[in-house]
Amino acid sequence: MCQKVCAVLCVLSCWVQVVFGGGSWDKVPRDPLVSANPRDQARWVDSVFNSMSFEDRLGQLFMVAAYSNKDQRHKDELTRLIREQKLGGLIFFQGGPARQAQLTNHFQSVSGVPLFIAMDAEWGPGMRLDSVLQFPKQMTLGASPNDQLIYQMGGEIARQFKEMGMHINFAPVVDVNSNPDNPVIGYRSFGEEKHLVSRKSVAYMKGMQENGILANAKHFPGHGDTSSDSHYTTPVIYNSRDQIMDVDLFPYRELFNEGLMSVMVAHLHVPSLGSSPKQPTTLSSQVVTRLLKEEMGFEGLIFTDALNMKGVSNLYPPGEVDLMALKAGNDVLLYSENVPRSKALILEAVRKGELNQDDIDRRIRKILNAKYVAGLNKPQQINPNRLVERISTFGTKALIEQLYASSITVAKNDQVDIPIKHVDTQKMASLTIGARGDVFKEYLSKYGKFTHYTLRSNSNLDNFRALEENLKQYTTIVVGVMGVTNNPGRNFGIQPADVAFLQRLSQSHTVIPVVFGNAYAARNFESFPNLVLAYEGNDMTERLVPQVLFGARPATGTLPVSLSNTLLQGMGCETVAIPRLAYTEPEAVGMDSRVLLGIDGVMDAAIRKRAFPGGVVLVAKNGKVVFEKAYGHFDYEQSKEVTVGTVYDLASVTKVMATTQVMMFLYSRGLIRMDDPIGTYLTDLRGTNKEKLRIRDIMTHEAGLPGWIPYHEQTIQGGDWKEGYYSTFPSEDFVLPVSQNMFAHRSLPDSVWKWTLESNLKRSGARDNYRYSYTYSDVGMFLLHRMIEGLTRQPMDDFLRQNFFDPLGLHRLGYHPHRLMDPSNVAPTEEDKSFRKGLVQGYVHDPGAAIFGGVAGHAGLFGTANDLAVMMQMTLQGGQYGHLSFYDPETVRTFTDKQSPYIRRGWGWDRPEPDPTKRAAVGKLAPKSSFGHTGFTGTAVWADPENELVFVFLSNRVYPSAGNNLINKDKIRAEVHDIIYKSFSRPFLLAGI
Repeated sequence: MCQKVCAVLCVLSCWVQVVFGGGSWDKVPRDPLVSANPRDQARWVDSVFNSMSFEDRLGQLFMVAAYSNKDQRHKDELTRLIREQKLGGLIFFQGGPARQAQLTNHFQSVSGVPLFIAMDAEWGPGMRLDSVLQFPKQMTLGASPNDQLIYQMGGEIARQFKEMGMHINFAPVVDVNSNPDNPVIGYRSFGEEKHLVSRKSVAYMKGMQENGILANAKHFPGHGDTSSDSHYTTPVIYNSRDQIMDVDLFPYRELFNEGLMSVMVAHLHVPSLGSSPKQPTTLSSQVVTRLLKEEMGFEGLIFTDALNMKGVSNLYPPGEVDLMALKAGNDVLLYSENVPRSKALILEAVRKGELNQDDIDRRIRKILNAKYVAGLNKPQQINPNRLVERISTFGTKALIEQLYASSITVAKNDQVDIPIKHVDTQKMASLTIGARGDVFKEYLSKYGKFTHYTLRSNSNLDNFRALEENLKQYTTIVVGVMGVTNNPGRNFGIQPADVAFLQRLSQSHTVIPVVFGNAYAARNFESFPNLVLAYEGNDMTERLVPQVLFGARPATGTLPVSLSNTLLQGMGCETVAIPRLAYTEPEAVGMDSRVLLGIDGVMDAAIRKRAFPGGVVLVAKNGKVVFEKAYGHFDYEQSKEVTVGTVYDLASVTKVMATTQVMMFLYSRGLIRMDDPIGTYLTDLRGTNKEKLRIRDIMTHEAGLPGWIPYHEQTIQGGDWKEGYYSTFPSEDFVLPVSQNMFAHRSLPDSVWKWTLESNLKRSGARDNYRYSYTYSDVGMFLLHRMIEGLTRQPMDDFLRQNFFDPLGLHRLGYHPHRLMDPSNVAPTEEDKSFRKGLVQGYVHDPGAAIFGGVAGHAGLFGTANDLAVMMQMTLQGGQYGHLSFYDPETVRTFTDKQSPYIRRGWGWDRPEPDPTKRAAVGKLAPKSSFGHTGFTGTAVWADPENELVFVFLSNRVYPSAGNNLINKDKIRAEVHDIIYKSFSRPFLLAGI
């Protein structure tokens, strides 16, 4: 018996990590006889074993089902079984974490011997419990090239199990799914190729076992080539013994060599292995004892599959099936339905000599040894405090995202349409089939202008014709195939009529089908030039696929199974990421989500204090958006909630998002020189007091120009509009929309320009012939705007649209939002009682820009937080974005560097005040190399090249009155900015601080 115990301990060697902690998946497990304390272990096992009678010891062989979503009667019944039958363990199924924890604490407290607590959690506890994040299914993971991520997943699942006082996970599934029509394994398998299945299974197993949880390989001897479900019948496998040994048992041999702790035997009839119709594999000594134990040399724990499944329960009643399973050589009888009868039958079989008591005692000792190394020699008590939060952490979510992202597979890319590069030369639409798709559409629209359509279920010919007519105008159609089922008998929920419709579209359009579900469902789309597999449909995959389609993330997945004669296992078109913004979790870039949640408190407090009615905060790190959140409402009446897609009046952020961008464009091409007088390029200024103002001085606000000119005051008198300037309705002369029901005369921009030319300079504080003391000026941007239009020979808004916004896919960034989109999606600004006589919404707030026609160099631009993040990221990347180059990196460095010995500013760009204590709209922790700008309406953009950080803040603090200045008084933008820096979990750069 001592030799047998030592052999078991050798199998359990990797469990030394439970005692000593740590471990990495590529380490060779150490012998616990060396690393653990075998004397303590043997003493504990002996003491527990000897404290029970043989009949009581038999209870250790049983593991029964437990639910945390059932009533008191269920709890009482399990309590009675534990006390009276001395149960060895429980397997939990549906319920919730807190409820399960309470039950587990109770059941452990009434058990004389600590209970094994197990769960069938192939994709983590979230497979069974509410309020818990789910990991990807195994076939999804089979597509990933990154086994280290799977190891990390195993480790994270182990951590979750330990938080809940569990010890055994019935995973991984190591079935080689060689039958595409398998109704029970399918997506639960890593794939159809034995080496792939082995590699992934080892990674998953080691991740759990090296972090203290028993792994369990199932379903021995292999459930992958079945056409029926053992939950409902006994599947028959007619493969030869040689084939089973070569394919199905290959992963088991690999796992045994790596220290696998337990195996689950399936309910199968495999004639070539010696089972029979009345003795499926679970009940067959030929399979369990001769093949698994003797021939393959497995010494770990052997579990039956659930004994309530029809694969065996149709053959024998409860109790008898347990006895037969024990006779076959199994150690633990899982989901026993009648423990008292089973024990009685076992005792009778021992008395008759059909079972050997010493052999049973050896199995019981094996179970107790496993309990010791699982930590069950110590008191078992789960801490219920914030349990849900402890189980599903922010790090958990980041790991899950990485797993999904690495698995996305571009199966076909015949025309190299993926990644989509030229978003401005294509007209794009999305088409979703099924119930989901909102997140998919949202993220597609972050990369370009999409019109979104939905194909209704069971569409008829008229529906198809109408939809085809609507789609005629588009060149590229991205199809989200949602609602995919796992039922091969019903073609996974894919309708042939829908596929035929898409095939017709593909003849005249670029169609990119994306299958959000079972891999085998994708065989319906074999004929398409493009095909993407996401394997599962959820918010995370819907968010990730658009990033792959537009190159923000690479496609790295390969097919885990063969879909057809042309789409074979292992195939996949790897794509390379291009520098576009991606979207991820903060932990993926070394930031702490818990710290970032502090932004919520600042924003909520500001809204309660009425600093602004609502806003949006966006943070991008290392080219990835890690925080994008909307707060509050459009107004204090709460008429409409703010979303991340809400469009805001950017006010003076226009200076850097419009005027400065074009100036950088012109400078990088040698079309302007910053030391030249502006009169060199703008002939309108010749002979005026502004002719000799240097461009560089205008852009640093040191040209002596006034801060602003109240142009609109010259068009009103006594609170009313002067005659001839405005009309309440449009006409041939009144063509310029100033606000709702207010149209300016077409000549008014000329008047504004005339008044600009006539304005005085501030002569005080002159330092040389052309440089004057600093005055932050809108007027300079009027001059540059006019100069730009002369040099480019087109309106600035058209130039920006053609050369920046459209190529970048920024369809919501621009002037005149009332023309671009539904004005109801634009946050309102001021209730302007003196000039526009009403609420300003969808029209520029700045009155000077408004009467100038809505397009100005200093104001007039509207956009979303994501739009601004793209522009800032492009600038941070040295003028490069996607496959495009807008200007060179040296231009960015020149414009964003400090350009004056007297002030902090660059050319166009603002920079942080050198003294952090004096900063109001930029965080104290931001390095001095940061650059950005703020806007009067309550906006801000900042980029930090040292930490690769972008910060966007949008609000409408001027609602309902521009006199509200709490945003600056309370330094709200700066406080949010500092929280971002505090969230860095690694040291960050603080230049000069």
